[in-house]
Amino acid sequence: MAQDYYGILGLPRNASDAEIKKAFRKLAMQYHPDRNPGKEKWANEKFKEINEAYGVLGDPQKRKQYDQFGTVGEIGDVFSSPFTRTTFEEMMKDFGGAGLRFDFLDDIFGDFLNDRGSSFSFRSFSGRPAGVRFQIWPGQEINLGKIFGQARRTQDVRYELAISQQEALQGVRKILKRRGKRLEIKIPAGVRTGSVVRLRNARQISDGSPGDILIKVIVK
Repeated sequence: MAQDYYGILGLPRNASDAEIKKAFRKLAMQYHPDRNPGKEKWANEKFKEINEAYGVLGDPQKRKQYDQFGTVGEIGDVFSSPFTRTTFEEMMKDFGGAGLRFDFLDDIFGDFLNDRGSSFSFRSFSGRPAGVRFQIWPGQEINLGKIFGQARRTQDVRYELAISQQEALQGVRKILKRRGKRLEIKIPAGVRTGSVVRLRNARQISDGSPGDILIKVIVK
């Protein structure tokens, strides 16, 4: 079965955009590792789940596709849409206002945000509730929006791929078409729903930009 993004956020399918946004911010605070002592690993996994869910449901176009087909081609992330990116900035202000740390976000978003050759890290975050900014090197601050713009050019891209149970049992090869390029995906035998196939450096082929393409498998 495909991911139930509404269930992950604890919402009905007819939830409004405002309700989806509110649920994400509430759960982000709930699953912050500082609020789950001794269960930090579990909290990180839950945070990843709500991030993926909001990355789809928080974007009107992706939500429409998900509601119609039950899956989304390019999943993206909270940084890939102006709608969800704004909410993430607000969430960071929530963390700052509550005195919660930010370093755990390196494990969750590091692949997306680390520009090649950059020393960026959430651990060097110089956050203030009134203005979210990141310190990249001593004495130099860069606005969060600028960081997202830089990272977007080098991040990985995510897709969902639905296959039959027989294809999952035997293994199968599929063709992904992206920006006029054909990329072969080799799905190994015995794959299960939720497994991820990584096409390393595939964005260099399809987009001319650094980054991998990750295929999340859904077995129907």
